[in-house]
Amino acid sequence: MNQAARNPRLAVVAGDTQRAVALNIGEVLSELHDEFPQVTASKIRFLEEKGLLTPQRTSAGYRKYLPDDVGRLRFILGLQRDQYLPLKVIKDYLDAVDRGERPDQLPGGHTLAPRSISEQMTQDLAARTRPVTKSELQGLCGASPELVNDLLAFGMIASENERFDEHAQKIAAASAALAAHGIEPRHLRAFRAAADREVGLVERVVAPHMSRGDVASRARAAETAREISDACMALHGALVNGAIAKLDH
Repeated sequence: MNQAARNPRLAVVAGDTQRAVALNIGEVLSELHDEFPQVTASKIRFLEEKGLLTPQRTSAGYRKYLPDDVGRLRFILGLQRDQYLPLKVIKDYLDAVDRGERPDQLPGGHTLAPRSISEQMTQDLAARTRPVTKSELQGLCGASPELVNDLLAFGMIASENERFDEHAQKIAAASAALAAHGIEPRHLRAFRAAADREVGLVERVVAPHMSRGDVASRARAAETAREISDACMALHGALVNGAIAKLDH
């Protein structure tokens, strides 16, 4: 089977010579819909505005997205969704790749090149982030039924349609690790309260963007929220690690 038969996005011209078929923004959205159903044209244009994506233009000014552009976009959206990385971190990596550099790792620890994300990687990411049942949650996180029940009772995790999302999975895994040291869910309510206060702080900062209502403003609000969240976590880590370091003195 030739490449054109395997890839409908390739058109055969001049014998064996092939060229990639350019897509318009509506076709790109259709291409990405199954993986990223929430993505909009405004979101893609926002990424272009931030310099992460540079599609070609027709003489009339319309954007043309080649397969490399779609792969790059899939890479950016995947890291945002699955690794919660700020756009600046992703852009710095992509800029390095565009300059011909070979960074040791992708943001988040991946080692695949951004323009060659495989179908297997997409499937692995989907499997890792899909909602799970209560019994699956226990198995994935090494948590006992009692621990999961306590996390539910203390409001540390919650289910939707009896399924637990990736955030609940991470909370359960961390709680199971702490439980091994005798730290019980009832001791973790302070973390829940602190997280709620941080979310309230973030919401106050991004409220002006959210009030505008358009998709581009909401995208900016989400990016700003991630940046603030990263700074909050860095501050928290520095404060705790600084105090723990004193135990060695």
